[in-house]
Amino acid sequence: MKLSLPFYDKVQDKIPFKRGSAFPAIGAPLLVLSTLAMVVLPMPPLLLDLMFSFNIALSLVVLLVTVYTRRPLDFAAFPTVLLIATLMRLALNVASTRVVLLHGHEGPGAAGQVIDAFGSVVIGGNYAVGLVVFLILMIINFMVVTKGAGRISEVSARFTLDALPGKQMAIDADLNAGLINQDQARTRRQEVTKEADFYGSMDGASKFVKGDAIAGILILAINIIGGLSIGMIQHDVSFSDAIEIYTLLTIGDGLVAQIPSLLLSIGAAIMVTRQNTDEDMGQQLVFQLVDNPRALIIATGILTVMGIVPGMPHIPFLTLALVCGGFAYWKTKEQAKAKKEAEEAPAKEVAPPKPKELSWDDVQPVDVIGLEVGYRLIPMVDRDQGGELLDRVKGVRKKLSQDFGFLIPPVHIRDNLELPPNSYRITLMGVAVGEADIRPDKELAINPGQVFGPVDGEGTVDPAFGLEAVWIEKSQREHAQALGYTVVDSATVLATHLSQMLTNNAERLLGHEEAQNLIDMLAKQSPRLVEGLIPDLISLGSVVKVMQNLLNEAIPIRDVRTIIQTLSEYAPKSQDPDILTAAVRISLRRLIVQEINGVEPELPVITLVPELEQILHKTMQASGGESTGIEPGLAERLQQSLSEATQHQELQGEPAVLLTSGVLRSTLAKFVKNTIPSLRVLSYQEVPDEKQIRIVRAVGN
Repeated sequence: MKLSLPFYDKVQDKIPFKRGSAFPAIGAPLLVLSTLAMVVLPMPPLLLDLMFSFNIALSLVVLLVTVYTRRPLDFAAFPTVLLIATLMRLALNVASTRVVLLHGHEGPGAAGQVIDAFGSVVIGGNYAVGLVVFLILMIINFMVVTKGAGRISEVSARFTLDALPGKQMAIDADLNAGLINQDQARTRRQEVTKEADFYGSMDGASKFVKGDAIAGILILAINIIGGLSIGMIQHDVSFSDAIEIYTLLTIGDGLVAQIPSLLLSIGAAIMVTRQNTDEDMGQQLVFQLVDNPRALIIATGILTVMGIVPGMPHIPFLTLALVCGGFAYWKTKEQAKAKKEAEEAPAKEVAPPKPKELSWDDVQPVDVIGLEVGYRLIPMVDRDQGGELLDRVKGVRKKLSQDFGFLIPPVHIRDNLELPPNSYRITLMGVAVGEADIRPDKELAINPGQVFGPVDGEGTVDPAFGLEAVWIEKSQREHAQALGYTVVDSATVLATHLSQMLTNNAERLLGHEEAQNLIDMLAKQSPRLVEGLIPDLISLGSVVKVMQNLLNEAIPIRDVRTIIQTLSEYAPKSQDPDILTAAVRISLRRLIVQEINGVEPELPVITLVPELEQILHKTMQASGGESTGIEPGLAERLQQSLSEATQHQELQGEPAVLLTSGVLRSTLAKFVKNTIPSLRVLSYQEVPDEKQIRIVRAVGN
């Protein structure tokens, strides 16, 4: 439910202040504003030293965070941090350039102690050495680290985006199969989206690092040329003094900026090259390097040979050979010990574990709807292998939910090695209701009743409706359709069979939970109608029984309002579910007749002759209303006559409807349900007044 803005503001006012929640919110804007201030306003050397130190500290912290982060998504803000750090460093370059050019003639300390230290201490005060060191750092940063990280970011972003639809479909498949719930699916979708956003952002952020490296080279050249010009022309400094002062200051400035840049570039490279797994990178790197003793033994031999060659430095090579040999010996002993323990483990007498106390967790709930498949049918439910069955099952659930008027429970699909390879089994409440063999590599040509010739293939029977059918090759599809066959693939065969089984057992799918959800939905629209109904007037169990009776005779319960209104009216008079069902059927008579005959103004019906109705009335009274009380000979003749009348109506393309009295309707409906399922039984009260009745046959003449 979407909250309105005023209510949302009230809720926000009641949220307590969380420690630390306000500071990150103002940290980023302050850094951006500080960057702008460094570009526009002149900075004193002391503040410049402070900002350079902060820049180095920030780069070190970011690098260490990238090393100890277990998964890339745990540091999802890294692209933004990279951008802000790059902008701040470029702003520092602008500010330091201003100070160097304005006050460089006063001496090396005029630009601050940090630049002076890097220009004098780090490179020994030799501007030629400093220039070479700076260029080497630039080449390492630009040509090696930044270029490689940028390429990895680009490829990672491309492959991550290409794999996004497959990952989302895999989540939907696990959700439809019941392996995860809605919350877990939502969490996994968010992780997939974050991963795609992260690598896409890293692809763009790597361009900032690359541009920063190029900018460093240009700034170095501009500062040296500008310093020489300003020192010699404006301050009358000699060429040798000017080139020494401004070159040292410029190189010191460049080193102060490029060392943090190199650290951030290394951090970016580490972030994009590590796997997206929840593992510590340091431990993973060390363990994988020393995990293979054979490689360590070979390295030990090579280092030993290099160490004893005349003229080579013996101590370093032999020391490293000793270290590698020690690691190889330790790893070999560890593997031998593990192998020995594994061989001796079965021989040792292991004390039997203490039996765990049973709990309700050991009782697995039965699946409302289950689908078990043989191992050759597994590709049909695997989207990675092109399986379409999950989408078909989802479509069946959606269609039946709309037809019946309540949400069909999920279908839990699992493999069953006890089934034949090409078989499947449909279960309801753990009880098998349908089973068949299909051919996933072929198609089923169904004989609808009139075809113009045979088709080559494996003869079988359509599992959904029992029609004659043939399994044919996919190349024969057009030929079979030309002969009049209805051709479907194996996934459609299974989905149709599932739909038919669920339709025939719709009343078993409706329970107390589903009925309560329907009532709760009605309460949002008509609260007064539902108020005081349960349990004051009628129990929830009676409501469920009435709805199940309606579904048992293929009557949808979409019109919950009419059902509840009728129950509210008749519940004070009777609590008998059969009586209440009859009353609800009368209230739903227009929906019932529309389901049978559409919007046609005339309803063709089959009736019983008055004498037969009187005999059945007396028989029902004598047997207490049970259809089994009908005399066997009479029951056989009645069934035969009704079957013939039903077949005649079907050949005419009209529905088969038996119209009888309200007393006999329920009994006759049970009598014909399994023997003549296409025959619908209505009472006189269930025919709307606006419908014209046309009697097509009177049974009993």
